[in-house]
Amino acid sequence: MRHLFLKPLLQLNLIRRSSTFVKIVEVGPRDGLQNEASVVPTATKIKLINDLSECNLPVIEATSFVSPKWVPQMADHSEVMAGITRHDNITYTVLTPNMKGFDKAISVKADEVAVFGAASEAFSRKNINCSIDDSLKRFEPVLAAAKEKNIPVRGYVSCVCGCPYQGHVSTADVIRVTEKLVEMGCYEVSLGDTIGVGTSHAMRNLISDLIKVVPVSSLAVHCHDTFGQALANIVTALELGVRTVDSSIAGLGGCPYAKGASGNVATEDVVYMLDGNGMETNVDLERLVKVGEFISDYLGRPNMSKAGLAMLSKM
Repeated sequence: MRHLFLKPLLQLNLIRRSSTFVKIVEVGPRDGLQNEASVVPTATKIKLINDLSECNLPVIEATSFVSPKWVPQMADHSEVMAGITRHDNITYTVLTPNMKGFDKAISVKADEVAVFGAASEAFSRKNINCSIDDSLKRFEPVLAAAKEKNIPVRGYVSCVCGCPYQGHVSTADVIRVTEKLVEMGCYEVSLGDTIGVGTSHAMRNLISDLIKVVPVSSLAVHCHDTFGQALANIVTALELGVRTVDSSIAGLGGCPYAKGASGNVATEDVVYMLDGNGMETNVDLERLVKVGEFISDYLGRPNMSKAGLAMLSKM
């Protein structure tokens, strides 16, 4: 039997042993690149992941096993997974919305898989054409198969602070979906502020209510920086005991539902902030900054990391 739960469990044990350790989940290769208009060559994706691996990031979300019809950018998922140079101390996770994606992910030896739900009924219906409850039912066979094969599953909940279609999203709905994902077998659930409208006040209220029903150790935050609130929201989550943060190299990504959205919070900015506040990440920040500059130059887009740009000016 494969013991793939070992990597996430070792990381979780480190978090529990040290209240200052924060696990960074690098989502740039998947969540960041999937929004690029031009298809990024497979070789470039592989180089990006390999370069990120050299930065000692504990988790890298490498690709998504969704239909190329819906996300053409991720059509080379199998080739990417086959081409990367893996590090024993790094978890390479992939998005698998259904059994077809799960089976493909297992065939290329993904360390971990992730399922993606929403706290907004309108968002769920607009994006995957089904209700929240139906979407959760679709995940059941994936989680059952993952349990049988000893594959850890991570859950995502989008629109936890607001929805581009319905606006307000109730805390009760976020709690219901998060609790259900944990009950179904997700060892960790990432709370996504999909359009970046959340504030530290909203984040504090949400997490304070959530940790009454699910362990804080099972929560992560995934903050977009549309309104410049991401770092403040992350600090708030850390104050409440969350120790896993999603981020994207050079702030790759964006939200198609909010004009001018600057996308995911930059990994360089998160690591710089954590280092400066005495938190542990074990991430090589200087190397990370150079990776951010590489992918920004390749894509021909501005580097969205303020810390990265400041450090590059001194290199």
